[in-house]
Amino acid sequence: MANGRNRELVVPSSGNLFSELRLRDAEDQQTKVRLAAAVKPIVQSQRRSQTATACMLGINQSKISALVNYRLDGFSVERPLHFLNALGRGVEIVIGKKPGHQDGHGLW
Repeated sequence: MANGRNRELVVPSSGNLFSELRLRDAEDQQTKVRLAAAVKPIVQSQRRSQTATACMLGINQSKISALVNYRLDGFSVERPLHFLNALGRGVEIVIGKKPGHQDGHGLW
């Protein structure tokens, strides 16, 4: 590496791995992961079985297991929002301008 030929290129992250991997629905995938990351510690802190938690949320135990293990293909964005509410948490949505996004004039 002393000769400078093997320099590594470091590219700053966009903050969304799914987008960087060019996965379909990257924004939705990122949102679901963030919501699951909020649900998981709440479920764990309640010290209930997954079956008891699933019963409380009106789903089956396998869905709880999938959620806490971030296997989120079977979930919409809205579903973990409902789970958070059912677990006694409020959800606040903040709408702002995306970094690097130009204002769209005349779109409405």
